[in-house]
Amino acid sequence: MWGQPPSAVRSSEARPGFRREAANLPASRFVLMFFENLANRGVLAHNDSKGDLVKTAIEAINQMQADGVIGKYAIGGAVGATLYLEPAATIDLDIFVVLPTAVGGLLTLTPIYEYLKSRGAKVVDEYIEIDGWAVQFLPPSNDLETEAVAEAVSTTVEGVRTWVMSAEHLVAIALRTGRSKDHIRLLQFIEREAVNRTKLQSLIEKHGLTLKWKQFESKYLEGADE
Repeated sequence: MWGQPPSAVRSSEARPGFRREAANLPASRFVLMFFENLANRGVLAHNDSKGDLVKTAIEAINQMQADGVIGKYAIGGAVGATLYLEPAATIDLDIFVVLPTAVGGLLTLTPIYEYLKSRGAKVVDEYIEIDGWAVQFLPPSNDLETEAVAEAVSTTVEGVRTWVMSAEHLVAIALRTGRSKDHIRLLQFIEREAVNRTKLQSLIEKHGLTLKWKQFESKYLEGADE
């Protein structure tokens, strides 16, 4: 079913050039061990104790949401993509989050930091470590990211409910961002047929990404089957 995180995959059927490019990334063994047993219904199961760190982090985020510090949230970035694909070169967790409007109409992450620090979390650069798991909270910065949070897919990690961006939104955001590692991720989705191309095309047109898509096609996809 489209929009549901499928089982994780360990090998790639991508064309050789892409495999060589992806192999140059320093893939995280931590993420590999955690996500390699993703079940068909979106439930992650494994025997590694590090999974407790992720469970604790998500439980803390869910409690923060229940306490009204944040609104709806969604896992995005490389970890979000890993729910559909292979491990990525990251062990930090990007949480796109809707923030309550502060006095004066400003949005601020301060309540999140104060809430979590009072419960033992540590601030390290732009991240906040929740029981050893580096988490970055990101308010949606455009309509695409706002929509991605609103239409996030429900899944379960270690028996804890959470939300992840849909494959199509992850791809569209990667296309908009446009870094080399984003293009690699985009290629992975396409090569693994892990994205609904009709829904993706709709998002591309809706959010003004047609030119970026054509440039991506010209650079990476034209002549791929030759």
